[in-house]
Amino acid sequence: MTPTLTHHEDIAVLTLGSDENRFSPDRLDAINAHLDEVEQSAKGLVTVGSGKFYSNGLDLDWLMANSDRLDWYVGRIHELFSRVLTFSLPTAAAVNGHAFGGGAMLAMAHDYRVMRDDRGYFCFPEVDINIPFTPGMAALIQAKTTPQTAMTAMSTGHRYPGAEAKEAGLVDATAAEAEIVTAALGRLQPILGKDRTTLGAIKSTMFASVTEALGRGPGGVSL
Repeated sequence: MTPTLTHHEDIAVLTLGSDENRFSPDRLDAINAHLDEVEQSAKGLVTVGSGKFYSNGLDLDWLMANSDRLDWYVGRIHELFSRVLTFSLPTAAAVNGHAFGGGAMLAMAHDYRVMRDDRGYFCFPEVDINIPFTPGMAALIQAKTTPQTAMTAMSTGHRYPGAEAKEAGLVDATAAEAEIVTAALGRLQPILGKDRTTLGAIKSTMFASVTEALGRGPGGVSL
């Protein structure tokens, strides 16, 4: 299943897919095309997966088959993170299932995160699969968590279930599977209608150091 876009009144709901929702180039193209539409048609954005996964992040099979395009591919991932991080509308990730690696980073790029309370893990497994964080990825995670949570999450590969992810501050709330999108919508509804130029400028200022790091690409890291 490719990404799809629906609307709940003024809020766009972008469903990333129904498989592991890894970031293949085609999926990145589809996500960005939908974000173009959201910027023109909505006042807020919720992203969600379908089934067991929110997103498993980087498409490692594609990357291994196209290792000569590492810089290009990581640059595209970084561009998506930067775009969501500084999106000119309020954003919330409805983490319906597993969010691993780049999938967890995409969730972190949103303004708010709501996670399913009974299944799924929020995890940065890079230390266990021998893939170092790029400087931009590290900056993104550290900008959205406390130093101690960042240290534990990034250096141990700990798998956080919903309640523990909330306690650690990785997500803002938990909800039952059937209520996850509703809960994410509820996070945004009270704050819709802000001037989007101003909101985008505020986010760009808040996260200038992160977007600068993301803009530098892999930074010498070999995945």
